[in-house]
Amino acid sequence: MPFEIPTDLPAPLLPLAWMIGRWEGVGLFSYPTISEGRFGQELEITHDGRPFLEWHSRTWELDEEGTKVRPRATEVGFLRPTGEESKECELLLAHPTGIVEMYYGTVEPARLMMKTDGVLRSPEAKDYSAGSRMYGYVNGELFWAMDMAAEGQPLQTHLSAQLKRVS
Repeated sequence: MPFEIPTDLPAPLLPLAWMIGRWEGVGLFSYPTISEGRFGQELEITHDGRPFLEWHSRTWELDEEGTKVRPRATEVGFLRPTGEESKECELLLAHPTGIVEMYYGTVEPARLMMKTDGVLRSPEAKDYSAGSRMYGYVNGELFWAMDMAAEGQPLQTHLSAQLKRVS
């Protein structure tokens, strides 16, 4: 689906314009403390004219046939450009599992590289201490990967997905 930069997009958001839209696709999850598998994802990134993007991601586990098995992660938040010429960004995410993350990183043409600058957990939340994320725009698709440090494990591969823009 061709993408046109919204005409009402504030100038600081121009380096992130390629992320705006509703994305859907499939990814893989693995970690030493869980079985590996596939997940479906819907990621919606929108703006309302102010200099930040709104973020809402929903995932669900898939079986071998690609049928939804059960809900997995949900996250909501905001992606904000920072720094000179908007070459840096913050991604603030809240999860219904009692975890709040603040990522900080760099914006390049069609690529975002971020790592956690802070993680807050409620007393009931699982042990999660750090993460890093990479998002890339390649041939009209959104590719992303996440490394995680949790449950006493060091930072390592956890999630990756390939999403297509659907609107």
